[in-house]
Amino acid sequence: MKAFMYQADVRPPGTGTGAAIVEFTNMSGATCALEGYPTVAGAANGSPEKNHPLTVTRTGSSSKVTLAPAAKAWLKMTFVQVQGEADGYCVSGTTPVTYPTLVVGLPSSGAHQLALEDGVLAECDNKVTVTAVTATKPS
Repeated sequence: MKAFMYQADVRPPGTGTGAAIVEFTNMSGATCALEGYPTVAGAANGSPEKNHPLTVTRTGSSSKVTLAPAAKAWLKMTFVQVQGEADGYCVSGTTPVTYPTLVVGLPSSGAHQLALEDGVLAECDNKVTVTAVTATKPS
């Protein structure tokens, strides 16, 4: 399974990333299945050994997604957005945190260390809302 992460088109207003899509591609020559919700951790300094697990809130329902070879599945992660300009601030009063990479785990797919193609992830409150893996690409 190959995984890739990029900023979502639809995300909350603010300075940080706000929302990201993780795209999974079946790289094997056989059909496989994905199901469930991810675990998410920020990789401090980009090091998976220094993971900081985020509190995950699940949204929507989960069902099995069957992937033929080269087929794709997705999930969406929405973060508590950093507000303001420059260094920004968190509405809650906590200090914004940035992560160069995230470690996203999915049942039966393992853990994947992923970087955004266009920057680092900035978030507040160490929380993320996630969808289950789906065969429909989210926006």
